Amino acid sequence: MVLQSSRWLALSYFTYFFSYGIFLPFWGVWLQGEGLSPETIGMLLGAGMVARFIGSLLIAPSVKDPSLLVTALRILALLTLVFCVGYWISSSWAWLMVVIAGFNLFFGPLVPMTDALAGTWQRQFPMDYGKVRLWGSLAFVVGSAVTGELVSAWGHTAILYTLSLGVLAMLLGMLLRPSIMPVASNSADELPVTPWKTLLAEKPVWRFLLCVTLLQGAHAGYYSFSAIYWQEAGYSPSTIGYLWSLGVVAEVLVFAFSHFLFRRWSARSLLLLSACSGIVRWSLMASFIELPWLVVMQILHCGSFTVCHLAAMRFISARNGSDVIRLQAVYSALAMGGGIAVMTMVSGFLFQHLHAGVFWVMALVAVPAIFLRPRVQPQGY
Repeated sequence: MVLQSSRWLALSYFTYFFSYGIFLPFWGVWLQGEGLSPETIGMLLGAGMVARFIGSLLIAPSVKDPSLLVTALRILALLTLVFCVGYWISSSWAWLMVVIAGFNLFFGPLVPMTDALAGTWQRQFPMDYGKVRLWGSLAFVVGSAVTGELVSAWGHTAILYTLSLGVLAMLLGMLLRPSIMPVASNSADELPVTPWKTLLAEKPVWRFLLCVTLLQGAHAGYYSFSAIYWQEAGYSPSTIGYLWSLGVVAEVLVFAFSHFLFRRWSARSLLLLSACSGIVRWSLMASFIELPWLVVMQILHCGSFTVCHLAAMRFISARNGSDVIRLQAVYSALAMGGGIAVMTMVSGFLFQHLHAGVFWVMALVAVPAIFLRPRVQPQGY
């Protein structure tokens, strides 16, 4: 079956983020339902984030020929499904350590590679990336909300059923044939390449990377233990699902109006807003458990996460061509993988012993970012 390429891409984003909308909010709940302690859950989720870091850093950039992206995505989707099946076999911590690492190793690179495919297709035919990518955010909302309702009705086992169906749908969607296959750009090899050592030694670059790693890493306690924390406070899984969805809705709105809201903002100013939003958000989360406060905290997701991501895209896009690709890979690996991986492992220990106090630690993690923001902006900003 042949599908219009932009629709093929939208379907890929939708099925991926539908699955991620199940995994990210609820996988800690599934692990807890299997009888694992918070410390073990933190170790397992952290191992998964380390694998995600490795996958984003090594697998995603390894596909240098854009014409191979569709095939690579299909292979990664198949391997992701294989490891998803592994969750059904055993719930011993040693087995789950292997499975969760393998699952994230192949699941993680799917987004940067799909983004690379989108960039390739934008050079081949007119395509509104924002409208296509929006299906991913919508799918995350649907996935988290639906899973919350199913867990309320059927218990934690519904999480694995739904995740398995989501990953299977992702693979089947990618097996469809896009109407226009990606082709390589002849000008790509002509771009000047900055050596890794030179690039990462630049003061604005390493300060930027450290800053965004702290800001994104501060989300680790929320990603791993918010659902467990709220469930222990008496909230139903369906309410938790809707709270997670609210955060993504706020994210979508800021993405949609980002040009209007922040077109005159520098990356440095955006990072300040993100840091302040994070400090306020995690401080509130450590202090209050009432629903109105939880709504405010989730709306602040558009500041703690989305504004940070916008700052990163603004900083990276101002670089030269080859630097953009490299910095995008490092940003994805460090900020969205490695930093969260380390903080997830720490969060398991902190949640075990401090409970809500883990969110005070997350607020403290965001504080240094205020002072680490790069003072010299790339050309054009």
